[in-house]
Amino acid sequence: MASIGFQDAELVELQRRLIILRIGLLLVVGLLALRLWHLQIREGPYYRDLSENNRTRSVILEPVRGQIYDRNGELLANNVPSFTLYVTLEDVADREALIEKLTSLLGLDPDVVRRKLAAKNGKLLPRKIKDRLSLREAAVIEAHRLDLPGVMIQVESQRNYPGGTVGAHLLGYVGEISAEQLERAEFEELHQGSIIGQYGVEKTFDRFLRGRAGQKSVEVDALGHEKRSAVVKKPEAGDDLYLTIDIRLQKLAEDLLGEEAGAIVALDPTNGDILAMASRPAFDPNVLSRELTPKQWAEIVQDEGHPLTNRATQGQYPPGSTFKVIMAAAALETKTVSPSTAVRCTGGYQFGRRLYRDWKAGGHGFIDLERALIHSCDVYFYTVGQRMGIDTIADYAKQFGLGQLTGIELPSERVGIVPSTGWKEKVKGEPWLPGETISASIGQGYVTVTPIQMASVIGTIANNGVAYRPRLVQAIMDRATGRLQELPAVARGRVEVKPQTLKLIQEGLAGVVREGTATRARSSLISIAGKTGTAQTAALRTGPEKDIPKKFRDHAWFVAYAPVEKPRIAVAVLVEHMGHGGSAAAPLAKELIEAFVKLPPKAPLVAQGPNAPAASAPGETP
Repeated sequence: MASIGFQDAELVELQRRLIILRIGLLLVVGLLALRLWHLQIREGPYYRDLSENNRTRSVILEPVRGQIYDRNGELLANNVPSFTLYVTLEDVADREALIEKLTSLLGLDPDVVRRKLAAKNGKLLPRKIKDRLSLREAAVIEAHRLDLPGVMIQVESQRNYPGGTVGAHLLGYVGEISAEQLERAEFEELHQGSIIGQYGVEKTFDRFLRGRAGQKSVEVDALGHEKRSAVVKKPEAGDDLYLTIDIRLQKLAEDLLGEEAGAIVALDPTNGDILAMASRPAFDPNVLSRELTPKQWAEIVQDEGHPLTNRATQGQYPPGSTFKVIMAAAALETKTVSPSTAVRCTGGYQFGRRLYRDWKAGGHGFIDLERALIHSCDVYFYTVGQRMGIDTIADYAKQFGLGQLTGIELPSERVGIVPSTGWKEKVKGEPWLPGETISASIGQGYVTVTPIQMASVIGTIANNGVAYRPRLVQAIMDRATGRLQELPAVARGRVEVKPQTLKLIQEGLAGVVREGTATRARSSLISIAGKTGTAQTAALRTGPEKDIPKKFRDHAWFVAYAPVEKPRIAVAVLVEHMGHGGSAAAPLAKELIEAFVKLPPKAPLVAQGPNAPAASAPGETP
């Protein structure tokens, strides 16, 4: 009986254990089923995408940048095909080994490659390492493809400037977006390696020119090399720009300056269109649009000629006697003098213990306002300036646009200085001295202007007191629709100067060329009116100019318009350290104006509209 009871107990225990085992198995199976459901149903899409990404990559398709033309459709900036090297980091197991291979094959700076690979790129897109690869460099990469996991070469368009240095300061150049620029809201859609405008109209109108990037999905092998691809989104080309300049005048203006530092600005006084804007020394935008080494960039920036400075909009110079145009308007409008008021010039103006000399040692004798303009009598303007005071002079200078931006569509324009009692107190912390008014009256002392400002001033005089904002871009062509959008001329208003005042000044400026200080600008082809200026760069010196080191010689100015009867062109010429405006600057303006008259007529592309036949197709030489 005892043995039977023992066996029953063992059977009961065995059954209990079997039940526990069954329950355990059921729990395990349940957990496995739950895990399978979680992986396959709930997280299935995630792992499916992850699996796809192990064999596919997203590649950015860079857009073609919009082209730039002059007013007649002559090509100024286009694009050429080029090879670009990219690296996809997800396919790179040993980054340092890859850097070593790339630098040995292409002669790259390893620090530059390392920096580019480490650049922030939240979209996990391929990193651009080098653009503008030569055919030989591209062939070398392809030959070592198996040793370069994650490396690929894309065919992209690169910016090209057929004219080289011609119009460099207007056009500007492009470059890869910097880390700092990527942080700005205006570039939030861009990525490491994007090309943007860095200077000139390339920068100002970058949002129109750069277009929109596309994207493609690329299937890759185990080494990250492309096998097949499909375009997900096509890139959108940038819009084209039509500038107001005439490339024929632009080339001539730059040739006239030659190797001399300076600027020439020519504009249409009736609407503000810039016809030419030359600045020397210049740079080659094709060079700056490539990636430069720190050493190469330092050489350009430290060049004593400052080739990156657009002297037309950023150079600030004393206006010299060209400022007398504004002085004449102020003197008449404030009734400081009348047209017939005569001042006796004996060759100097005594103020306190100092004698302020006239440029003509023997003086001009008794002279009225018109004759004072024609012969640029310093003593006359010393006298009226002292009577008016610096604040009145400053008010009229500002009316003519000095001391403020002209509004031209170029970055980093400078405003110069229009001094006043308030200005000196604020900037210098000192009171204005009466003797300083005398210097300011002939455009010296603290007064500084830019050539574009003086072109605008003389254009306002030519246009009977109506000022226009200088305009450099005439129209934008939408590449997607082919629609041409013209940018309208913008009138800045009329200066508060009576018509009879302007008429007297215009007659005086015509006399300057006819018989005064600018007879070398006299032309047999067209009537020209203008004003010379000689701006001192250092204290008064004695001795012949040829004995003075060039860097201490005066700047030469000439501002002019033509024809006198119905002006169509206004010009400002500034040549650094070339002495007298009448001898150094006036002949250059004359030659540019005569070339303008001789230009064979061309129907502007903008005037015809996008569907009308053009005089020549964009980029073609007629």
